[in-house]
Amino acid sequence: MTTIGDVARAAGVSVATVSRALRGVDRVSPRTRDRVLAAATELHYVASPAATSLVSGRTRGVGVITPYFNRWFFATVVSGIEKVLREEGFHVLLCDLEGHTFDTRLPITQTMLWKRADGAIILNVPPVPAERSVLDRLGMPVVTVGNRQPGWPSVRIDDRAAMALATRYAIELGHRDIGYAGTVPASITHLQTPFDRREAFAAVLSDHGLVCPPEWTLECDWTAAGAAEHANRLFALPRFPTCVVAASDEMAFGVLSAARRHGLRVPEDVSVIGIDDHVHAEIFDLTTVRQDVEAQGRRAGQMMLDALRGRAGDTVVDEVLDVELIVRGSTAAPRPAGQRRSPAAAGV
Repeated sequence: MTTIGDVARAAGVSVATVSRALRGVDRVSPRTRDRVLAAATELHYVASPAATSLVSGRTRGVGVITPYFNRWFFATVVSGIEKVLREEGFHVLLCDLEGHTFDTRLPITQTMLWKRADGAIILNVPPVPAERSVLDRLGMPVVTVGNRQPGWPSVRIDDRAAMALATRYAIELGHRDIGYAGTVPASITHLQTPFDRREAFAAVLSDHGLVCPPEWTLECDWTAAGAAEHANRLFALPRFPTCVVAASDEMAFGVLSAARRHGLRVPEDVSVIGIDDHVHAEIFDLTTVRQDVEAQGRRAGQMMLDALRGRAGDTVVDEVLDVELIVRGSTAAPRPAGQRRSPAAAGV
């Protein structure tokens, strides 16, 4: 392995000069810096990250705190963040808070980030006061994705507006019997999105004089498998909705699976709408409200770079990205009751 001493001898300068030149310190002439860089390139020298951190006080790492890593939304956001940071010589330190059950998570602690990261990007997790205190004490810049926190820049969509768009579309098609997939237990305090979308769904129905009966409301863990399990019970009822609005595409996939398992045709017997435009949404021919998930990650990464370089400015940015209704084959106007197939008629 090439050492910094090898580079110093090749460039004809001291080790200290090589260190300053590679760190971009001003006390090195352009000619000397060019000579050092040429020698380092020729010898394939790479500075030790640990040593560089000790000298500069910077790790060139950014902690990305996520409630789940193995789910499409969060993995896609992390990918967008990583691409932006990587281009500027930074790396991602992944901090996964997933607990043993859906309604639990690990706490954000000082040891996750102290001397390991220069900043933190938090995905969809509203920190509790004790965690906010830890982050404030560390004195590092913080960016949030998916939820707004006082004093920190953020990038997100308007979850209420996205759900309102999906629900209004179902009503515009003529549906009045509308079910919902995406309610979570009240104990889920570490995620805000499920509550925002559920409230927006109920508000739009109320504005149109409609109500979703409790038995048409699916409480699940926001996975396709969980939604399918609950939708199986929904479609076994003597009367079920003509349309199901799901708070995410993954849950919509579960509803589609359950409908077909019960011999129901989509959209003739039941329409299904999701939110996200998941990478598989087009394959499932799913009508959905599209959000650009990777763009949120890229923007969060750029906000973090701006903060680390002192270019963030005095105004705290809350950037809300647009959403878009994507109409595919999983939705249509409701058919008269006599033309809809029931699970019993389908032989289920």
